[in-house]
Amino acid sequence: ASGWQNISHTDFILSGFSGPKEWKQLLFIPFFLLFVMSITANSMIIFIILSHRALHSPMYLLICVMAFVDLVIPIFFVPNMLLNLLFNWNHISLIGCLVQMFCIHFFTSVQTTILLWMALDRFYAICTPLHYNEHMRFSAFLKFVIVPLLRNAVFISAIVGLARSLSYCQSNEIKHCFCEHMALVTLACGPIYVNSVVGLCCVFFISTADILLIAISYVRIFVSLFKSGRSSQKAFSTCITHIIVMFVGLIFALTSFLSYRIKNDMSSNSHMAISSMYLLVPTCLNPIIYGIRTKEIRQQVIKAIGSNNSSSSFSL
Repeated sequence: ASGWQNISHTDFILSGFSGPKEWKQLLFIPFFLLFVMSITANSMIIFIILSHRALHSPMYLLICVMAFVDLVIPIFFVPNMLLNLLFNWNHISLIGCLVQMFCIHFFTSVQTTILLWMALDRFYAICTPLHYNEHMRFSAFLKFVIVPLLRNAVFISAIVGLARSLSYCQSNEIKHCFCEHMALVTLACGPIYVNSVVGLCCVFFISTADILLIAISYVRIFVSLFKSGRSSQKAFSTCITHIIVMFVGLIFALTSFLSYRIKNDMSSNSHMAISSMYLLVPTCLNPIIYGIRTKEIRQQVIKAIGSNNSSSSFSL
C-alpha cells in the first residue's frame, strides 16, 4: 500500500458529462452556440471601442478590457469540452491541467476586479465630478489596478502551487469537464484541508470582497443622487442591473465551490453544468449589459451592422 501511495499520476482524464453518446453530441450544440456568441460579441465590442477615438475614455476602455477577458476565458476550456463531447478527447497532463486551472481562475477573478474599477469610475463621475479627471488619470488610477491584480495573482498562484505539491494516487479521472481546483485536489492521497481553506479564501478575498466594495460604491452613488435631487433613472437602472448580474454570478460560483466542501446530493452532471454556466454565460451577457446597453457603443454597433448590410446589398 505504501508503494502505491508513492505513485503520483501525471496524466489525467477529464470525465466530462456522463450519458449516452447521442446525448453528449446533442449537448455540444448549446455550448458551441454560447462559445460562438461569446467570441463574436466580445470581438465586436473590442473592435468598436479601439477603432473609435471618441470611445477612448476610461469607462469605455474598461468595457474593452472586460470584453478581452470575456473573450479569453472560454478559449481556455470550451474547445477541450467540445472535443470531449464530440470525440471523447479527454486526456490532459498535470502541467496542462495546472496551467488551465491558473488561467481560468485568474481571469475569472479579473472579471469582478474590472467591475470594481467600473464602479469606481461611476463613483468618481457622479459623486466627485469636479475631480473626476484628477482621480481617473492613469498614474492616479494605477494603484487601483496594480494592487487588486497582484492580490488575484498571489491567491491564484497559491492554490495552483499547493495543488502542484500534492501526490495524486487515488485516481487519474477528474470528474469535471475542465480542471477546476477542487475537482483535481480531491484526487490527492493526503489531506487537502489547506487547499480547501486557501481556495475558499480566494473566493471571499477576491470575488466576495470586490462585490461588497462595488455594492458600497453603488450605495454611495444612490445617496449622492438622492441628496442632490438629480434625475437618476438611468443611474438606478444601470447600477441595479449590474448588482443583480454580479450577485447571480456570485451565487453560481459559491454553489460550485461549496458543493465540494459540503455533503450534498448534487449529481456530477449538475455540478459541471453550474460550473460551466458561471464561466460561460457571463461572457455572453457582459457584452450586452456593459456594451450594447451603453448608448454610444450601441450607436457604433448599429452603424457597423448597417454599413456591412449596405456593402452586401451593393455587391449583389
